[in-house]
Amino acid sequence: MGFLRFVLNIIWLVLAGIPLALAYAVAGLICFVLIITIPWGIASWRIAGYVLWPFGRTVVRRGDAGVASTLGNIIWFLVAGIWLAIGHVVSAAALAVTIIGIPLAYAELKIIPITLAPLGREVVRSDRAFAVYGSTVRV
Repeated sequence: MGFLRFVLNIIWLVLAGIPLALAYAVAGLICFVLIITIPWGIASWRIAGYVLWPFGRTVVRRGDAGVASTLGNIIWFLVAGIWLAIGHVVSAAALAVTIIGIPLAYAELKIIPITLAPLGREVVRSDRAFAVYGSTVRV
C-alpha cells in the first residue's frame, strides 16, 4: 500500500500538485500583506503542503478550535472557499475521464473540506489520524 501511495503522489505532484501548491502559496503570501488576514495565509500554506502530497494524509478537526475559527471560516467561505471548491470539482471531473485519473479525482475531492473551512483543521498522516484523534477524523 505504501508503494501505491508513493506512485500516486508522484503522478499527482506532476499533474496537479505543483500548480495547486504554488497557487495556495501565492494566496498565502497575499494574505500576509494585511495583518488581519495572516490566519488565512497560514491556513493557505497548510493547504499548499497538503496538496503537494495528499495520498496517505487526511484532515482532522482540531480540538482547540473555537468561535474565532468558525467566524474566520465563514468569511473564508464567502470570499474564497466556495470558488476554490468549485475549481476542485471541475478539476476532479476532468481528471476522472481516464482510469488513472480516478484516484487523482478522489484526491481533488478530498481537498474540498479543508478548502471550504481551513481554520481549526490539521493535516495528519492517515494511519495515525484515528489513533490520535479518535472519532473526529474527517476525510
